[in-house]
Amino acid sequence: MKIIDRYILKTHIGPFLFAFFTLIFVLILQFFATFADRFIGKGIGFSAIAELIVLQSAWMIGLAAPMAVLVAVVMAFGSLTTTSEMTVFRASGISLYRLMIPVLVAGLLLSALVERFNNIVLPQSNYYAKSMMADIARSKPAFGLTENAFSTLVDGYSIFIRKSDDRLKELYGIVIYDATRPDYSTMVTAEKGSIDFTSDYQYLVMTLYNGEVHQTSQPGHKSYRQMSFGKQRFVFESSGFGFARTSASRMRSGDNELSASELLLIGNEFRERITASEQRIRKPLDNLEKSLSHIHADAPGTSLKKIPTPLMMSAAAESLDRQIEQLNSDLKSIEANTNMNNKYMAAYHKKYALSLACFVFVLAGAPLGVLARRGGFGVGASISLLFFVFYWVLMIAGEKIAERGLLDPMISMWMGNIVIALIGVGLVISLTSAVFNTSR
Repeated sequence: MKIIDRYILKTHIGPFLFAFFTLIFVLILQFFATFADRFIGKGIGFSAIAELIVLQSAWMIGLAAPMAVLVAVVMAFGSLTTTSEMTVFRASGISLYRLMIPVLVAGLLLSALVERFNNIVLPQSNYYAKSMMADIARSKPAFGLTENAFSTLVDGYSIFIRKSDDRLKELYGIVIYDATRPDYSTMVTAEKGSIDFTSDYQYLVMTLYNGEVHQTSQPGHKSYRQMSFGKQRFVFESSGFGFARTSASRMRSGDNELSASELLLIGNEFRERITASEQRIRKPLDNLEKSLSHIHADAPGTSLKKIPTPLMMSAAAESLDRQIEQLNSDLKSIEANTNMNNKYMAAYHKKYALSLACFVFVLAGAPLGVLARRGGFGVGASISLLFFVFYWVLMIAGEKIAERGLLDPMISMWMGNIVIALIGVGLVISLTSAVFNTSR
């Protein structure tokens, strides 16, 4: 490695570490501020909170690394331009391309490290974080209920509580909306109550006091019924909480708990289901085509026609109804499996696209630093934030587009990297051309 390469890399180390740890600190503060009211005063030990924050910081690392690269490159090249070192390099015949080579190599190596982190460490951290949240909620059932807000932790129910007392394990000002029945809309109100699990954690039991049940028929609101109670117990299945007997045996759920190879395996399974459904759809058409070909082959040129009996017509109608029902079922299956395949394949490509962002941001950050002409953290952070927000908008938009089937998941998830890379290459070419024309 030449002296110039070591010098260029050395100018990036300090800004990268500073930006990286600053971003991690800000993201942790944001996480803690969001969930502080659910932890503080709930009887949860400091060690458990610290462990949960460490586990949650895994996704922050995967997000902060690319942004820190962008901040470091903008600041370093901005500093080189401000101190006229860039002018000296160019006067010595060293182009911007040559100065970017060591940073591009370092960005590529960092992309490889982030990719390994996203595929090995991050899924495990997300898995244990969710398991820990489940363990906390098992020991404190009211943990998942937020004061003065509707919670949808139980599938099909919206639960509102005005106040909770963890010391007495009581809830106050309870409102429950039941949307599990399509023919009735039910609302339950109660002055106070308590919540707990059964011994096997399969059911959630909520005991309510001094309340009312309001039930309205759907649709049309043709009937209304109101009941009052002094004490009433409501039992819910705890599947909506994602609880298991032990965290160690909990099945992985969600794409954020899976590695790229596992996501690809699940995506292949959904594609196999789509292929099977398509084959079932084509089979009746192939059979009909064969039958018609046999009729024409058996009776060439004959004018005799068989008159179908009512029994034959009834059997044919029943067979046609079954085929139409099977066709509708297969079409719905194809749509559902396609949506799931798009979701998992978008998550698969996102892991690699976000990892390679460390390399792509070098392409955009170097010319941006030269154009900024200042090496201050504020300028570098502002420019980097704007570009990263733009990149993240493209990433989120690509994910939504892929999940809705409007574009192939690979194209939509790599769209952000492609756009940023093209912007970076365009800026580098324009800067180099401007210098060449000036010197000439």
